[in-house]
Amino acid sequence: MFTFFFATAILIKTFQPGDITFHRIIGSIVVYLIVGMIFASTFRVIYLLHGPDSFNNMQESNLKEFLYFSFTTLTTVGYGDITPVHPLARSLANCESLVGQLYPAILIARLVSMEFDHTSRKKGKG
Repeated sequence: MFTFFFATAILIKTFQPGDITFHRIIGSIVVYLIVGMIFASTFRVIYLLHGPDSFNNMQESNLKEFLYFSFTTLTTVGYGDITPVHPLARSLANCESLVGQLYPAILIARLVSMEFDHTSRKKGKG
């Protein structure tokens, strides 16, 4: 839960009015990585609750295995070496891949529009 609130706080700070700075861009990337970590932790909880049968080819419950699965899903690389079997895990994997595609597209569009708006205001004043 803390990670979720941390990501929300960074997003609020990233999208507040003002100049588009390097720190805002880094903040948005950090949120993307935090999303992957949140999903990895969620997949691990599913594995611990429902056992090894909830994922194919998942040998152990180390967080690093779930981070690997989560980030390959988030980036939609999807090597296929680990696959979710449990219905909740499959649904979350689909949701994560959607977030992985839509977040960067929407984020880039929003940051560009904020920069365009800021630049047009500067030209109007100068």
